[in-house]
This record gives sequence, structure tokens and C-alpha cells, in this order.
Amino acid sequence: MRYDRRMKRWLAAGAIALVAVVAAVQLRQAPPSGRVIASADADRSLAEAFERHDRNVLVEGQGTVIRVLSDDRDGSRHQRFILRLASGQTVLVAHNIDLARRIASLRAGDSVSFRGEYEWNAVGGVIHWTHADPASRHPAGWIKHHGETYQ
Repeated sequence: MRYDRRMKRWLAAGAIALVAVVAAVQLRQAPPSGRVIASADADRSLAEAFERHDRNVLVEGQGTVIRVLSDDRDGSRHQRFILRLASGQTVLVAHNIDLARRIASLRAGDSVSFRGEYEWNAVGGVIHWTHADPASRHPAGWIKHHGETYQ
């Protein structure tokens, strides 16, 4: 009888632990806001995200580089550039070069596709997390330029 009670306790504790692990894995894999904006709707959805002052929205899209900025060297280093979307909206891309390869050949006029997290700011917004997250808290992002993927 004691053996049965112990076994039931162990099984119950194991089941609870399994549920906790599954929940933690699902939370890590979900986008921070639970929403993903597909590239087909990216321009319209990014304009709406800008109007709503959205944060932590996973987006995919493409644009044309209008300016390559100097690297941000405060904390983690980021390669920065401004993209103009087909809608005319501009966004800053902050690509972490401590975690992903630098896009060495990036120039104004180049076409770039991206996947990352959108964060509102007063001048159009920022796309960041364009790389894999070593802690697995954010979905993996990327930048595609001249047939190469940087993540």
C-alpha cells in the first residue's frame, strides 16, 4: 500500500514537471506578442503597427537600403541601416553583429529581405532580433542580401 502511494506521488510529480517543461518550450517558441506579420502584408501591417505604437511584433518583409549608418557600439554591437518599404515608410534595422555575421557588402540602393521584431519609435520603428537568440526567448530572425542569409 505504501508503495502504491509513493508511486502515485512520483507519477503525479513527473506529470507536473512534464507539463511545466512543455509550457516553457512553447513560450520560448512563440513570438513575444503572439502575432506574426507575413511578408505579403508587411508594408500595410508595419504602417498599422507604427500607428498603434506596437512593440515586440514579429515581422517579415523587404525594402531598399536608403542609408547605411555607423555601427552602434554601446553594449552589443549592431550594424545599422535604414530601409524604405514599398509603402514609403522607413524603418531602422539594428542587426546584432556580436551574434550574427556583418553584411559586408551592404550599400544604399540594395534590396534586403528581413525577419525580426518590430519596435515602434517616432520616426518609423526599429527592426531588431534579426538573428538567432542564444537563449531561445525570441524566434530566430534573419536578413537576406544578395542571395545570402545572415543570422
